Amino acid sequence: MSNRILALAAAVTLAATGCGVLPTGEAAPPSPSATSPSSEPATSAPATPTASAQESQDSQDSRPALAETRSTMTENLKIEVVGLNRVKGKHLVAQLRLSNTGTEQVPWTGEMGDNTRELGEIRWASGIGVLDTTARVWLLPYQPEGSPCLCSDQSRDGLGYFVEPGQSINVYAVLPAPSGNPATATVVTPVGPPMLNVPISDAPPAGDFPDPDAEPVTKVTRRLVLPSESSDKSEETTDSGKDLQVHLSSDVLFAVNKANLTPKAKTVLARTAKLVDASPAAVVTVEGHADSSGNDAINDPLSRRRALAVQRALSALLTREGPRFQARGYGSRRPLYSNDSDEGKRRNRRVTVAFEKPRSEQTDPAGDVVHTLSPDAGELTATGEAKGQPIGLEITGLSRLPGGLGLLTYTITNQGSAETWYNDLHDAQDWESYKYQAASNVRLTDAAARRQYLPGRLEVPTDDGVDFYCACTDVSGVRISTEKFAPGQTRVFWSLFALPDNARNLTVKIASFRDLDVPVR
Repeated sequence: MSNRILALAAAVTLAATGCGVLPTGEAAPPSPSATSPSSEPATSAPATPTASAQESQDSQDSRPALAETRSTMTENLKIEVVGLNRVKGKHLVAQLRLSNTGTEQVPWTGEMGDNTRELGEIRWASGIGVLDTTARVWLLPYQPEGSPCLCSDQSRDGLGYFVEPGQSINVYAVLPAPSGNPATATVVTPVGPPMLNVPISDAPPAGDFPDPDAEPVTKVTRRLVLPSESSDKSEETTDSGKDLQVHLSSDVLFAVNKANLTPKAKTVLARTAKLVDASPAAVVTVEGHADSSGNDAINDPLSRRRALAVQRALSALLTREGPRFQARGYGSRRPLYSNDSDEGKRRNRRVTVAFEKPRSEQTDPAGDVVHTLSPDAGELTATGEAKGQPIGLEITGLSRLPGGLGLLTYTITNQGSAETWYNDLHDAQDWESYKYQAASNVRLTDAAARRQYLPGRLEVPTDDGVDFYCACTDVSGVRISTEKFAPGQTRVFWSLFALPDNARNLTVKIASFRDLDVPVR
């Protein structure tokens, strides 16, 4: 037997060839996701689909949907989760039904591919994933050697490139299960808003799937970075769920080319010291960083002297005993943002203080703040103009997820009579563009805490360091026409943010629309 099947139950059946196979769950109506993909690593020229896989294209899966979303890019593409099964306590099989609700063919492979990979690797269903909110990680399908992922392939599984009008296909992905054995998960795809609270079953999934334990595979994960910044822009904080990184602006702490702290630095460092006091951290790291101006002979020693200055000041401000400090200077070798703009350079000139996240609910560097806003109906709509056409905004949700995450969803509608483009969603400074242009021109503000929350970003390791992709709707790259709206057309957009624990209402600023007061639900 050429297929190695995922272990799904306690009883073992031996195939005639001696290959271990475990029973699967009761089969759903035939669908492409119920075929048995080859265990051999796929190549850029996948094998001809089997007859059973080809025949399954003509069958429709009638399982009820566990969750549903719509593609932002392709108006008539509906995505439904029809199976989310935990296997062996450590793997997850996700099965999605893609339906064409229109009258013309729609493509699916470019839509479902993982667009945080190199362009040549954005294929198949490699973009199906789940959020591990505890670990603040975006989990994607396992990657075998020589193949993009343990997931559906248009050719190998007989799915073709298009979904026909009125038809559906099923695709699958095998990926790591989120930590903590949760009862539900947030399912993410590249095409539309994440699907929340999808129930995870510990029953065997319907169908046969490749076993990640049967061959060497690589876990594909994207660390979720959730930044926020003080209203005076003296610091930016990122929260990994376990640790905090407080990026203190060198422009506030020091004079140009100096390592002596300014009078304003004491106020900024006092806020950071309060967080360290609330943290159980035994070790606090202090790292000095520079922008790309100058050279290593200048930047390296200056960044180290600045780190040491912050270390000494923080140590003197702490009220508790115990944390051990480690100070380093990295010069310009670890930028947070592109050095191609003045704003990016400003943000890269920093001293980063990293430590275990405080266990208390209060994690705002701005200090002790009591949030007293009541969750009223809020203001959820606004209107604007794009190239002479009226255009409308509606906030459809600001939802609190586990682990201090929040999901903002909103719609943009062309309310005019002519086609128009609305580019302001990504009309942000270039340091926010990340790898591709995305709907990153969005801010949440907690006025009481004097704090602003920026869209989350996915950290992607590269040979040269890391790239960042916005954890929000793509509006170009592989989705180059998302900014284009036909008369009457509505598109759905989304962004992931950190959410303050106690905030009930936040001010939402989206592109050029007016500020809206939105309740957190």
